[in-house]
Amino acid sequence: MAEPTDVEFDLIVNGETRAVVCAGADTLLDVLRDRLGLTGTKLGCGIGYCGACTVLVDDAVAHACCLLAGTLEGREISTVEGLALGETVDEVQQAFLDEGAIQCGYCVPGFVMSIRGLRQTDPEADEAGVRDFLTGNICRCSGYASIVRAALTALSTEDRA
Repeated sequence: MAEPTDVEFDLIVNGETRAVVCAGADTLLDVLRDRLGLTGTKLGCGIGYCGACTVLVDDAVAHACCLLAGTLEGREISTVEGLALGETVDEVQQAFLDEGAIQCGYCVPGFVMSIRGLRQTDPEADEAGVRDFLTGNICRCSGYASIVRAALTALSTEDRA
């Protein structure tokens, strides 16, 4: 039963319409992790600085920790869980595997989603463009060289879904 202060709405998450009930102050990150069980989106800084919570909202990069969930009714939300097709990872995830761009793994979902966003906005980005675009993501394990290689590999793939 919804509390009087709760909001009820539909989100489209990874192509599926999901009914959500949450407090008006809940962030998209709260809803994804706590209500929908999509824990690939991580809480890092909580202020949109580190990129661990990066998702796509209508194909644009967004920080889920900074967005009030109730303002996103009917919007298309893409999370890292929605990228793989069954047991097959998508091109960006495969590039991370191929380039050894996974260390502790905590930041990887945010980087993967940012690179997916980059593929939408600037698929011809060079190394400088990739580095500039990824300034909103932090890797505390210092894996940037392999992450940049993975991004460049992902940008060079034929299928830019």
